[in-house]
Amino acid sequence: MKLQVLYFAWLRERIGLGREEVETQAATIADLVAELRAREDRYDLAFSDMAAVRCALDQELVPIDTPLGTAREVAFFPPMTGG
Repeated sequence: MKLQVLYFAWLRERIGLGREEVETQAATIADLVAELRAREDRYDLAFSDMAAVRCALDQELVPIDTPLGTAREVAFFPPMTGG
């Protein structure tokens, strides 16, 4: 499946991209992260502490173990704070 993957804040800085199209066999967001981490060191570094990363699937906040299903977009970003 093809997905648009979006990276925000320090994830974008570490990976060097704001978005990319990814061809994946992943069943869940966690599987996708594992595939990305195996690509290159910059992805491994960006996703080394998943406690500091939030995920959205088609613009809805979800846990990392969420199935990808028929999703078209996955976004990764640091936790948000209110104010």
